[in-house]
Amino acid sequence: MKYRILTIYAALALISFSSCKNEQKEEKEKDKTEELSKNNAEQQISIEPLEESPAYKDSGLKLTFPENNQFSKNNIAFKFEVENYQLGVQTSKNEITSKLANSNKGQHIHFIVDNDPYSAHYETEFSKDLSDGTHHIVAFLSRSYHESVKNDQSFITKTIKIGDNPDTRSKVDFNKPTLIYSRPKGEYVGEDTKNVLLDFFLLNTSLAEDGNYVKATINDSTFEITKWQPYIIKGLSKGEVHIRLQLFDQNNQPIEGEYNDVARSVVLK
Repeated sequence: MKYRILTIYAALALISFSSCKNEQKEEKEKDKTEELSKNNAEQQISIEPLEESPAYKDSGLKLTFPENNQFSKNNIAFKFEVENYQLGVQTSKNEITSKLANSNKGQHIHFIVDNDPYSAHYETEFSKDLSDGTHHIVAFLSRSYHESVKNDQSFITKTIKIGDNPDTRSKVDFNKPTLIYSRPKGEYVGEDTKNVLLDFFLLNTSLAEDGNYVKATINDSTFEITKWQPYIIKGLSKGEVHIRLQLFDQNNQPIEGEYNDVARSVVLK
């Protein structure tokens, strides 16, 4: 009988200890959730238009090689011709742009394959290893602080097929309204976290208050962008930042297109 009583007491003590640990765990999780909610509430994210940028209205980009669209090899050489624009030099800056993340290698080409994050190229010739299949390429001129040069000559698009049986199911059509994500990208450290560039490229569409627009969701904050220009994101907290860009029509309906809804994450340190 005495042994049974001790066993019952031990069981009750164990239950009490487990219950206490669960309560402590729940309390910690509650505190963590409340702290996260507090941080989100205190985070006042805003976007401001970047008005003063060099125009470069006559700058042009042409792809002179490869001329073909079908290849049997995976390493593809690309050769561009740049008009009225100099790669590898620093873009002239103003009070705002001098505070943006900037490449010390200068102006460059943003080269995008299959809507992946771009690679930056400071020379007109380079090569890329691409897998067998169909690949969609977009390239446009960029300032040293990564803002795209926006005119009807500053970009190229190309679809190439590699291998004997390339996938032909792709629905990408660069002749339709298309949104190309560019910035933010990667990691931002120190002073670069205070002013983060939001930038994208558009094909075959314009933006207007009574027309098509870009919906930008930055963490839990949403903005409707009705003018095609670069923007500065302010008020971001350190850590991971989630950005989603979507192209909508005047009736608030998503415009179909494999590039027209893209989500990315960047890190602020």
